[in-house]
Amino acid sequence: MKKIFYLFLLLSAVGITSCKKDKKVTPTPSALDLIKDSVYLYTKETYYWNKSLPTYEAFKPRSFSGTNDLDALSTEVDALSQYAINPATGKPYEYYSPAPGYAKYSFIDDGSVSGELGGVKGDFGFAPSYGTTENDLRVKYVYPGSPADVKGLKRGYQITAINGRSGSGLTYDGDGSGANVNFIVNAYNSSPTITMTLKKPDGNSFNVSMATGSYIVNPVLATNIVDAGGGKKVGYIVFNSFTEDANAKPKLDAAFSNFAAQGVTDLVVDLRYNGGGYVSTAEYLSDLIAPSSANGSLMYSTFYNDDLQHDIHPLLSKIYNIKTGEFLPTDPSNQAKFAKAGNLNISRVFFIVTNSTASASELTINNLIPKMDVKLIGTTSYGKPVGFFAIDINKYQLYVPQFETKNSAGNGGYYDGMKPGSTKYPGVEDFDDVSKEFGDPTESLFAYAINYVKNGVFSIPTKRIQSTSNLKTLSMDEAKRMTTQMDKKQFKGMIYDHLKLKK
Repeated sequence: MKKIFYLFLLLSAVGITSCKKDKKVTPTPSALDLIKDSVYLYTKETYYWNKSLPTYEAFKPRSFSGTNDLDALSTEVDALSQYAINPATGKPYEYYSPAPGYAKYSFIDDGSVSGELGGVKGDFGFAPSYGTTENDLRVKYVYPGSPADVKGLKRGYQITAINGRSGSGLTYDGDGSGANVNFIVNAYNSSPTITMTLKKPDGNSFNVSMATGSYIVNPVLATNIVDAGGGKKVGYIVFNSFTEDANAKPKLDAAFSNFAAQGVTDLVVDLRYNGGGYVSTAEYLSDLIAPSSANGSLMYSTFYNDDLQHDIHPLLSKIYNIKTGEFLPTDPSNQAKFAKAGNLNISRVFFIVTNSTASASELTINNLIPKMDVKLIGTTSYGKPVGFFAIDINKYQLYVPQFETKNSAGNGGYYDGMKPGSTKYPGVEDFDDVSKEFGDPTESLFAYAINYVKNGVFSIPTKRIQSTSNLKTLSMDEAKRMTTQMDKKQFKGMIYDHLKLKK
């Protein structure tokens, strides 16, 4: 865990001032005031678009308030995120259409993220999502060993009651008051206990009551191998979080070793709910997937703001050992190269993606596009070609975009996300199918990949059967907004962990 540091500021407004014959003492800034100052100053120095930020005097960091300290700091971070304008859209780089005014990338955290990405979570271990209709609430994933796993929850189980609320009380209402969605999010994200009624695919229902608990995260939620005939075998893996290397590597190695041993010819990597994590783990997954021919070639380059590239970083220099030119894109530390890992040698990979697929997930996809046949299946990804290194401020950790990555072809900038089936990202667009277990060959998104391996086309003989009732079917835009609301407390980002703290 990084040591905790605190930036104390001596500003002209702090101290003793005089006015005519009377001497006035400016109130001593509170601890929260100093943290607010630190948030602004570290962002001003390291933010990828730092030249767009206003002066301290104009921004007034101490003016931001909230229901508690973390809320006040989050309000400040949201405000900072809205100044840098993307010339391609005329809107902030951090503009997020489902939640205008809030930061798409930046946030401040109380340490929960670092613990989660370290491989330890302390929650129920599951997440819900709506299916194709507004009343079809389901379990979308369950972490092995979590309280939800112990209680028998499985992906695809329908949730018919939560904490005594059922029926229309669980209907998706994101376009209205959002009371139902907020109730559900608070129930599984903000409470130490939860009770639910769930219906299995066979129609049988059961009740569960559980409390949050600590467990070790296994980011590999499922694997499978499907014989597609004609000597083709399709390997399938659900990778749900780019946890730190020590946690992720053993699980990835086991899966890919099995793929190689079983003669897998085509690979499906399911990143549909993966919000990102450590860059080093993304590099390792890229090395496992890449063909042997990519070994030793450029994977991606990292770019920082102009000040950092010109060694203007007085605050960071007090904390990190930074050598001259370390932030230049030409520095070896910013030129990641492929180092082929494992024995799987394939030429094509399918990625399953959704609006929850972000950052380190998108980095992995972008890394591989110049090196092999990459196809996307699902809905447009989150859109986060930037990443950060955490800055510790008192008991909080600040995350703001500090770098952008581009692959060996010089391509990046996917701020609007990666759209399956588009010119840049060949594949097919369709809804997430939460009614089936991971790895089920009949699950819609996986079925597309299997059919492509078999027949060279994405179209499948039978499309998913839509609801025949009068219940409203969610559109693509509504599904995106729904995902945003349901995932609003889920991490989305990629963390660079190569800077070395001073002793």
